[in-house]
Amino acid sequence: MPTARGPMDVNIEAEPPFLEQDGLKLNRNLVRKVFSGDMAGTSEAHMIAAVTATPGSAGYVAIEYFEGSVGRRSGSFVLQHSGVMNRGDARLEVTIVPDSGTGALAGISGTLEIGNDQGRHTYVLDYRIA
Repeated sequence: MPTARGPMDVNIEAEPPFLEQDGLKLNRNLVRKVFSGDMAGTSEAHMIAAVTATPGSAGYVAIEYFEGSVGRRSGSFVLQHSGVMNRGDARLEVTIVPDSGTGALAGISGTLEIGNDQGRHTYVLDYRIA
């Protein structure tokens, strides 16, 4: 399975919470990214997040639209995010939505890992194009 990796710039625009109750906060965020390296392009994600009253416990879901290139193939695809933090123990799954690829990225499938080292974001995309 091919792998694409590199840095990405992330800009998050957080909206005020749409629900605050008993220490729980729910809000929406708009996340824009610029990818460099093996995956070059831009994306926009719409996220809904929940932050609990317990430090380090939260969750989020998001749908992200990427447009650009992976390797030497250009097109677009959609990523689905599901993230959970349980008292600081984080788990994140990011999967390419089946049949969302366009152009030379039609038929793409795979998973994305996101790294964050002191605010410097990186990605690793394991993918296959049918």
